[in-house]
Amino acid sequence: MIKLFNILKIIICMDGTCNMNREKMISRLKSKINEKRFEHSLGVEYTAACMAMVHGVDIEKARIAGLLHDCAKCLPTKEKLEKARKHKLAVSKFEEKNPDMLHGKLGAYYAKSRYEVDDVEILDAITYHTTGRPNMTLLDKIIFVADYIEPNRKELKDMDIIRKEAFEDIDKCVIHILKNTLDYLNNSTNEMDFMTQLTYNYYVNN
Repeated sequence: MIKLFNILKIIICMDGTCNMNREKMISRLKSKINEKRFEHSLGVEYTAACMAMVHGVDIEKARIAGLLHDCAKCLPTKEKLEKARKHKLAVSKFEEKNPDMLHGKLGAYYAKSRYEVDDVEILDAITYHTTGRPNMTLLDKIIFVADYIEPNRKELKDMDIIRKEAFEDIDKCVIHILKNTLDYLNNSTNEMDFMTQLTYNYYVNN
């Protein structure tokens, strides 16, 4: 993973965006999440940057969204709900029962308030990186997919095919991930966020 991180730093420096702000962002993030989550975040950053190159999306936006997408992930479950209410974030009935699903919304809030990210497109990509949403932006799709396929992820069903689709047909890839996620949830005791189903229905029918 360290080699991937070094390659990413070279890519970023080529367009003049490697600076102290990023180092401060990295330092703060490392103090807020555990080592395994930090390695995952670097993997998503790297994968999102690579996908951005292929799909013509701003690499810097993809990199920042990928790096920060899980910045609220390691908050204790109960605290996620408390923080969401404190900061007046919208909380669905599903999220009340499953507060860990709030890490996307909280992550976007912290990206803005603690990491000085003002770009709405980046904040939206962080918000919806787990469930997706109907009519996603291309950056939304990249972070949604990169979170699923980054190099540190375990080999889930069809992962080799999905990784290929990510760089060849991102809409097909999004549908594939959503279908596999819904199949898994339908065959387990885990509850399903309505947004995941809504997103899948949207892309299957459009």
